[in-house]
Amino acid sequence: MQGKGLITIVAIVLGLICLNELLPTWYASKIERQATAVAGDNPEKYQKELLRLSKDTLNLGFTKLYYTKAKDKEMKLGLDLKGGINVLLEINQRDLVNDLTNYSTNPVLIEALNKTDEVQKNSTKSYIDNFFDQFEAINKAKGTNLKLADPELFGNTNLSEIKYNTSDDQVKSIIKRRIDLSVGTAFEVIRTRIDKMGAVQPNVQRVPGTARISVEMPGMKDIDKVKKMLQTSAKLQFWEVQQVPEIAPYFQTLTTMVAIKGDSMGVAKNTNFMNLLNLDKLRSNGVASVKLSDTAAVNKILNSKVGQSLRPANIKYTQFMWGYKPEATDAQSLVLYAIRGNINQKAPVDGAVETASIGYDELSRVVVDMQMDSKGAKEWKTLTEKNVGKPVAVTLDGRVYTAPNVVGAIPNGRTQISGNFSQEEAKELVDVLGAGKLPAGAKVVQATVVGPSLGQESIDAGVISFAIAFLIIIVYIIFYYGGAGIYAVIAMIINLFYIFGIMDSGDFTLTLPGIAGIVLTMAMAVDTNVIIYERTKEELFAGKSILEAYKDGFKHALSAIVDGHLTTLLTAGVLFLFGTGPIKGFALTLGIGILMTFFTSVLLSRVMIFSRLNKGKHLSVWTAPTKNLFRNTWIDFIGKRKYAYIVSAVLTVVCIASIAIHGFKYGIDFTGGRNYVVRFDKDVNAEEIEQNLVKIFKTEDGKNSSVEAKTFGNDRQLKISTDYLIEDESLKADQTVEQKLYEGLKSSLPANTTLHDFKSADKEHAGIISSEKVGPTVADDIQTHGILAVVAALAGIFIYILLRFRKWQFSLGAVAALFHDAVIILGAYSLLHKYMPFNMEINQDFVAAILTVLGYSINDTVIIFDRIREYLREKKSLTLAGLFDDSISSTLGRTFNTSFTTILVILAIFIFGGDNLRGFMFAMLIGIGFGTYSSIFIASAIAYDFLKTGKEDEVHGKTTSTKEVLASK
Repeated sequence: MQGKGLITIVAIVLGLICLNELLPTWYASKIERQATAVAGDNPEKYQKELLRLSKDTLNLGFTKLYYTKAKDKEMKLGLDLKGGINVLLEINQRDLVNDLTNYSTNPVLIEALNKTDEVQKNSTKSYIDNFFDQFEAINKAKGTNLKLADPELFGNTNLSEIKYNTSDDQVKSIIKRRIDLSVGTAFEVIRTRIDKMGAVQPNVQRVPGTARISVEMPGMKDIDKVKKMLQTSAKLQFWEVQQVPEIAPYFQTLTTMVAIKGDSMGVAKNTNFMNLLNLDKLRSNGVASVKLSDTAAVNKILNSKVGQSLRPANIKYTQFMWGYKPEATDAQSLVLYAIRGNINQKAPVDGAVETASIGYDELSRVVVDMQMDSKGAKEWKTLTEKNVGKPVAVTLDGRVYTAPNVVGAIPNGRTQISGNFSQEEAKELVDVLGAGKLPAGAKVVQATVVGPSLGQESIDAGVISFAIAFLIIIVYIIFYYGGAGIYAVIAMIINLFYIFGIMDSGDFTLTLPGIAGIVLTMAMAVDTNVIIYERTKEELFAGKSILEAYKDGFKHALSAIVDGHLTTLLTAGVLFLFGTGPIKGFALTLGIGILMTFFTSVLLSRVMIFSRLNKGKHLSVWTAPTKNLFRNTWIDFIGKRKYAYIVSAVLTVVCIASIAIHGFKYGIDFTGGRNYVVRFDKDVNAEEIEQNLVKIFKTEDGKNSSVEAKTFGNDRQLKISTDYLIEDESLKADQTVEQKLYEGLKSSLPANTTLHDFKSADKEHAGIISSEKVGPTVADDIQTHGILAVVAALAGIFIYILLRFRKWQFSLGAVAALFHDAVIILGAYSLLHKYMPFNMEINQDFVAAILTVLGYSINDTVIIFDRIREYLREKKSLTLAGLFDDSISSTLGRTFNTSFTTILVILAIFIFGGDNLRGFMFAMLIGIGFGTYSSIFIASAIAYDFLKTGKEDEVHGKTTSTKEVLASK
């Protein structure tokens, strides 16, 4: 056999590489199991035991294993398997543009930025591209003829490379490059902050072509701490402070106006604004001391259009900021400060911090000492000289940390922040300042939190479904193919070993959908062996020797295998290109699995089989019960195609009607919103819970937000979805939603459950075990990418079939069948989403399922088309209808075996793989069933109808070897 030595060498080398990569995972797991065995559920004892065991080493001769090193190199598990936090951060590009224009107040620029903010909510283009479009439109409409290089825009001292004669296209290129560099800076700052948080195996990546950064932190539990650490821009600024005498007349005016126009200011007319301010309790350089419960009302009044319009000239640009936290003397109130602003709201001092450390003041209170850079030090000196005896506010991201009176000028850039800190809060602030400031603010536009208990449950469910599916395949393939089936199983085991080894060596993350991808890869491996062995059986029935039959079996099966693998690989590529998060994980494992399946099931399996046959040993390709299954089966498929057309037409009409009338249940991936999976200690009624939450999740204007509560897995778990405050991407909005959710569910929770317990539930406590947030801009991107993925897959498959079979009729039949499959699946989800006890949302997972079904369906179709093409060359005496019937009938064994084993595998995952995969697998079940049907009755039938040339092609009836012999004479 040609290439036998090379294939063997490649297999051995690849095996050694995978073994070397997987050993650290095995060793780290071994040490952790030993520590758990000793410590049980005691975390402190576990850490001590782990520390003791980590001093040991395992010398294997070619490598030494240490726990700490092995832990760093072990296979990465996704959030759905390990628990943890994933956030998608978006850098505020408006801030970047403002910085590049030196905070210009040009009205065309301001209007363009405001318009861009609106357009961006429903656009997939980048912010800066939308800004340039809006600027050009407004500039043209107003007839201002401004150039981007104008000194009022980008032609300022911040951008020395832009001259007065620089063209707009050149400016655009420069601005895009500078913004990309700023996002790169933000990426490095965020990565440094994560390192300081001590996260194990964090994954930080830039999202190409956007100002977004993906952060995954397995094992982390405190979502609020993570969000705060990542979103804080560390924008340290120093401002002059206005005091009560300057602001009091304005407050008096507001008090009078609330009584007249309170409704339009967002509060009741009987609200006494002066009472809310509690000026008699004020003990600092602020302008009010407001109870925590009243801060929202004060914000509404100050930020209302009426409140803004009443401002006198001396406070036209004043910024009202809250203190960082309540004062030590009054834990229930926040101090409100009046910060003296200016037309562009640029701080007098805006310098980066070079060093920051924890210190103590003269009363032994915790403070943060810091040293500013040279620019900040100069500005700080000027500001303190100007304000001796007056207060100066130290702010960080719009919060006032301290506002002391200046005793004297500070020339060296050293200063101190005090704010009633705890030791931990001071450390967090030092870490943020020490990591550097972000070039602009960051907001969380997407977030996923998976509790550790749910992660362990996912691992258990994944392992169980994986084991059952693998056992089904082993038993079936050995039962059906006997000795040849054993070689197929060996090839599959090697295949799995390679997949895990490559995943580990490539530092890829294994997710629950990734495990599903691996299981489907096993089904593809079965398909590959079925094609080879069914063809080998045909050669044996034709009277060839066992050796010649295997040779021709591998030879004639290769074309169909290559076609099937390439179309599935195309689908995986489209999924990887357009998918995000877990869907990329599914596509990645599927892609790696397809490549390894070809190597192990075609090349390596061939080497093993012929090594046995060349020694004169026999290798059966059937067992007694399966020897003659499908051997003489012949069905007049083409003659019955019109009945199939009617059935498919009825189903298609029903599905399209349901889609038009009932629509779909869209997931938050496509609409934006928040999902929470909440576990209770007793059975709960989803409808009652939903009614309670609807009352609580009301907007400020009294309207109901969308709320849905649905049983998830069992009667003690609910999946709760809402779009309440989804437009607000701040940490405060997230906390408000969680607070309201807690209040709405409190009556169904154990009596002693606190908000903290509710937000960080584990297997011992009731509360949130996972949550997900998708902002509207991200949802719009996901929806667009999903549509593009399906269109790209269909177009790619059409072109591939056209190039492969040289006839457009085959391409038309294949795409029509795929369209038929997609409509049936969509219709099923439209008809059944209200009734099924599992998630049937149209989301990213659903798009992945659709594309996987398309790849699998086209694989079926290609096998039949390949046999039709072969018979077109070899059986020219047959009618076209007879040729099609012969082709389909001769591949029935392969069609049945592949579909049957795949459905068994999907059923195993559907039943045992956990709640998160059930909707995905249900789409796969429908798709594989109808995909098999459509390959025969839609793809082949349509190809036949467009290929036939006359009435003679309508002749039907079983073709026989006798007829062929007579015809040939």
